[in-house]
Amino acid sequence: MGRAFEFRKERKLKRWGHMARVFTKLGKEITIAVKQGGPDVTGNPRLRALMAEARSEQMPKENIERAIKKATESKQGDFKEIIYEGFGPHGVAYLVEAATDNNTRTVANVRSYFTKCGGTLQTSGSVAFMFDHKCVFRIKEDPKSPIDVDELELELIDYGAEEVFKQEVEDEDENVTVEIYIYADFSAYGQIQKYIEENGFDLISGGFEWIPNVDLKEVSDEQRKTLEKLTELLEDDEDVTNVYTTMKPGE
Repeated sequence: MGRAFEFRKERKLKRWGHMARVFTKLGKEITIAVKQGGPDVTGNPRLRALMAEARSEQMPKENIERAIKKATESKQGDFKEIIYEGFGPHGVAYLVEAATDNNTRTVANVRSYFTKCGGTLQTSGSVAFMFDHKCVFRIKEDPKSPIDVDELELELIDYGAEEVFKQEVEDEDENVTVEIYIYADFSAYGQIQKYIEENGFDLISGGFEWIPNVDLKEVSDEQRKTLEKLTELLEDDEDVTNVYTTMKPGE
């Protein structure tokens, strides 16, 4: 198993925090997907994947409909996806994804979080080279019909897959399910999603992640506290959707 597996295994971050933040993030991504590809899921693969993810997260139907409506009404704010780059204290690189209808507000907030924690917001390209942009799919394994991961990986290599592995996932009720993770270069998104759909796999989600391609930075417990404070400030901002760092997680 390679870097993507280790990154996911070690990251140990709350996926998006509280349920309200999950719905807010998905709502913005659905709005952006509709603006980019239209409201018809048949011709919009990104929207199809987001709808599957919304169902898996038990996002209320009215929230989904509101996000789609927001995208089709010109009077509504136009959300755009933006990436901010910076350095936290102790030389740890940060890549921050946001979906915002007011970049002036969002960049001011993000800069203030970095400053408050002794870091600095940088210009575009300052840290992005330390991360690889990957697409990632999660599919659910039916316990009555286990998936041969090695066989699946051999099939998917021709579609651009780089890593395929299983991972047990435990929900709040301590129920354990098995999910298959598929990682590939971001450009392979469409063809891998098509393979998953055409072969009847149970798609949980399909999206993108930034994975560090450098050695993760070791920090002391005291340094970690400051870095985790910065991460929490960023994640709690309503415009921020994902935060990636080069800090090596603790045990």
